[in-house]
Amino acid sequence: MSRAMLAAVAVMGTVFVSLPAGAEYNPGVQQRYDALGNLVEGPGSSHYSSAGSPNYTPIPREVVSFDGHYAAGTIVVKTAERRLYLVLNDGKALKYGIGVGRPGFAWAGAHSVTRKAEWPGWTPPPEMRRRQPHLPAYMAGGPENPLGARAMYIGSTYYRIHGSNEPWTIGQAVSSGCFRMTNEDVTDLYERVKVGARVVVIN
Repeated sequence: MSRAMLAAVAVMGTVFVSLPAGAEYNPGVQQRYDALGNLVEGPGSSHYSSAGSPNYTPIPREVVSFDGHYAAGTIVVKTAERRLYLVLNDGKALKYGIGVGRPGFAWAGAHSVTRKAEWPGWTPPPEMRRRQPHLPAYMAGGPENPLGARAMYIGSTYYRIHGSNEPWTIGQAVSSGCFRMTNEDVTDLYERVKVGARVVVIN
């Protein structure tokens, strides 16, 4: 598929393309990419199954014991664990599964939630568009938008905690530094978190 054709379908959501040169061929199996150009299904992806469909198992959110000196309402992201914790009272936290930055895009630091948005629009930053010229300049919010149902913006960075239209990427290192959640989980977190909440990211 040409780059022009790829650009035309990328804005519609998931892109289907044929296997690249050198990849193992399986009749009837295609590789599947999300709108960001990340491989999410097919040979070479972490969720490939022999049936040619995402081998997706939801990561249930749960209340767990949490040993840390953080105030209630703090979001603690543990990148290596691929989990996000919302600190509660009495040594507890609500744990969620997340997708994290792929190799070279992981980061650490402390910021705060500066903005919240429902069904946010997406403007890929210039650096991302230089890496992936097929990306649209802007995509309106909606079910096909890679930011999903809710977004919480982190500091003055380009990073967000957001939903996803590709839930089987949760638990994987596939993003450009944002933290992905299922739409159900991000909506739950969104209702619990206030603008100004501290966000601590640990590799």
